[in-house]
Amino acid sequence: MAIAVSQKAIPYLKALVHITALYPLVNLYYQAISDRLGADPVEVVIHFTGIGALNLLLISLLISPAAKFFKIGALIQFRRMIGLYAFFYALCHILNFLSFEVQFDLQLFIDEVFERPYITVGMTAFLLLTALAVTSIAKIRRKMKKNWQTLHNFTYLIALLGVVHFYWSVKSEIIEPLIYGGLYAILMGFRHQKVQGWRKKRPQ
Repeated sequence: MAIAVSQKAIPYLKALVHITALYPLVNLYYQAISDRLGADPVEVVIHFTGIGALNLLLISLLISPAAKFFKIGALIQFRRMIGLYAFFYALCHILNFLSFEVQFDLQLFIDEVFERPYITVGMTAFLLLTALAVTSIAKIRRKMKKNWQTLHNFTYLIALLGVVHFYWSVKSEIIEPLIYGGLYAILMGFRHQKVQGWRKKRPQ
């Protein structure tokens, strides 16, 4: 049974998405400024923004199968917005690391990227996500035509890299990263026909 969503309701729903995405971030920095994040506020801020980016990426991957299953075509209108918020959280994650961990020492930052595999993976995911955010602009999307969809299929790789980055970044508690890995596998399972199509198109 299809669930109808009035076009008049879309702006209000989008406003709700904006509030839901921004409030936790604003509250996080307010808590940090107020010194209410415990003994290691830097770790809390970096972890929160990183996990927030991963959560939003997985939500963006959930939208298409959810829209298809529940027959709510209007959900697709929120995919770009949520993807951009994933980029925004990832940007905050990088800036937090730059400011708090390496004190804006760019050489140290570059060394960290190349010497620590989990940071290498995370930075790769961020650069790909930046490319997706830039090309989501309508004018650029029109110019890219079919190439746009090809590029945005990298969302699946970015989410996987995010899960790997999370897994490698933890020192002992791996249950949470494994849960995210399971969620990613389920979301990709919804796309098994699409994945099989890619395999068939690969040159033998």
